[in-house]
Amino acid sequence: MAREFQRGHKAKISDLTPGTDLYVGVQIAAPGLSFDISCFGLDADEQLSDDRYFIFFNQPKSPEESVQLLGAQAGDTESFRVTLDRIPATIHKLSFTATIDGAGQMSQVAPGYIRIVAGGEEVVRYAFNGSEFTTERAVMLGDFYLKDVWRFAAVGQGFDGGLDALLKNFGGEVAEEEPAAPQPQAGGPAPSFAPPSFAPPPGGAPAPSFGAPPAAPAPQAPPPAPSFGAPAGPPAPAPTPPPVHAAPTLMAPMSPPGGTVPPPPAPSPYGQPPQPPQFGQPPQPPQFGQVPGQAAGQIPGQVPPPGPPQGLPQGVPQGVPQGGAGLTAALQPYKELATGQRWTPQNGQLMRVDLAMGGTPVLARQGSMVMYQGKVEFGHKGAGFAGRIVGNATGQEMQLMRCSGRGQVFLAEDAAHLHPIELQGDGICVSAENVLAFDEGLQYEVRRIEGHGIPGGALFTMQFQGTGTVVVKTHGTPVVLPVTPTTFADCNAVVAWSSASQVIISSQVRLRRNAYPGHSGETVNLQFRGAPGNFVIVQPYEV
Repeated sequence: MAREFQRGHKAKISDLTPGTDLYVGVQIAAPGLSFDISCFGLDADEQLSDDRYFIFFNQPKSPEESVQLLGAQAGDTESFRVTLDRIPATIHKLSFTATIDGAGQMSQVAPGYIRIVAGGEEVVRYAFNGSEFTTERAVMLGDFYLKDVWRFAAVGQGFDGGLDALLKNFGGEVAEEEPAAPQPQAGGPAPSFAPPSFAPPPGGAPAPSFGAPPAAPAPQAPPPAPSFGAPAGPPAPAPTPPPVHAAPTLMAPMSPPGGTVPPPPAPSPYGQPPQPPQFGQPPQPPQFGQVPGQAAGQIPGQVPPPGPPQGLPQGVPQGVPQGGAGLTAALQPYKELATGQRWTPQNGQLMRVDLAMGGTPVLARQGSMVMYQGKVEFGHKGAGFAGRIVGNATGQEMQLMRCSGRGQVFLAEDAAHLHPIELQGDGICVSAENVLAFDEGLQYEVRRIEGHGIPGGALFTMQFQGTGTVVVKTHGTPVVLPVTPTTFADCNAVVAWSSASQVIISSQVRLRRNAYPGHSGETVNLQFRGAPGNFVIVQPYEV
């Protein structure tokens, strides 16, 4: 099953497929527009140092044929064959781009995608649409890049200047005579590939066909890596891609404001188990238009039918608690909740993790364990020499312990509000100070916030990606806001945001503001941008 990527997501090729002979397909279209789809082979400085590795309709393959342009097929506007084992050592990145041939903007494009196919089977897809762009005329869709091993990244970054801006960004030179190149004369040699509209080659010859992967060997031997193979035929029309982070990210319920408890029949938000009642919680206020003491749904003035009092089962005398009397009844609302899930909130400030489920250890903040059951081992999780240097320099150092074994561990810290956030192949950015625990299988790294400077060292954040759960702690009950073009937040109150969001420092500290009276106290704000579905979490507290 293909993995769905969003903008900013990255993964090792070896995690997607063991194959190295890959098919890359791009589907992009818009009414009245035509597109040029190309591949730039870049060096370690991300520059086009060798023009022979600019693969486009007029140069359909690299010298050693590690990158080949195949043309339109299998429902793709353009397709490539990439053989990673044959790419020379001087090439460190392959950037796949799309530019508009003529007038138009990328905001006009219909839903499209870039995908990777190995052995005839699609392994990853990054879907996009025009709502993610504005006035751009060129866009970098995805990259193969070498970082110890080959990896793939969904980019989705646009340029207003079109192909000229792309070439200048990669260090190439724009030839003035190139747009006016003469068309081939009738009777002359047929071009090897079609004109800029990427129509099929003359004669309707199909794109190079590659066989399906060899038959699987005996069950005792591991299956071979899939060989290169284009998709078998045009796939069924793909539905409109879901908004970024709308479906995959599951957020745990925030603590109810004002002590209000959701009604038991209604499911808890985001699929989490219902929260137990809080200690000292006031009774539920009557709904709008309801007379105090009147049963829900009862018409005002109507005499209730004879029978036992509402709210008490038959056979229970008035004045006796429904759960019975004594110590057991008093402690009943606060007993351990075991829902059969790996992560279970016990209340707003206490989290339970079952290590026997999932089969992977948990990394938690040192000293956050308050109780555990079963056979659990705790060990120090060091960051290494380089990790300590990066953590000290960026302020994103995490002192972690490794919890492994078979048992249940209860985690808390300073009665902070805890919120489990489940990742399913996507990512989230959260400050190290707001992280309580997470599954060891998640990838995490320090990410820089673009800008000239933020007070307090908040220039960096932690980015978590993969499949697993991150437990985020906040001061008070946070609020989750959708990202719009006019979403701003105080950098000292932001807890987390979706990794696909673009973060920009919208205001800087100025001496005039601090030296003279009348200052508002709001010196630095962060502006969030992104496609629909992105979010930002803010707490009612400033660090």
